[in-house]
Amino acid sequence: MDARLPAGMAPLVSHADDGEPSIKTASRRLRSEGVDPYPWSNGPGDRYAAHDHGYAKVLMCAAGSILFLVGPDRVPVELQPGDGFVLPAGTSHAAVVGPDGCTCVEGHRR
Repeated sequence: MDARLPAGMAPLVSHADDGEPSIKTASRRLRSEGVDPYPWSNGPGDRYAAHDHGYAKVLMCAAGSILFLVGPDRVPVELQPGDGFVLPAGTSHAAVVGPDGCTCVEGHRR
């Protein structure tokens, strides 16, 4: 994961004892953050246009990769399996899925 996270974002990484990254281990990690996780997947090269949410997004990559472009400066934050972040409510972000697709697990905080 890119070490330069925009202001307000917090890194989220898999616990060492979680085992190999997977939907199961990412879900367990997100539950430890107090959210109800759900998985989603996208194919290689899929894109999300810039948008924001009225809630904090807690997200972890379980397989593949995805590049988020965060904030007004579109700071790149690439997630590989086991990487994740907490994105504050109202933070603009776009995304581009990596060449092998991606599966992520996310939950929301109000």
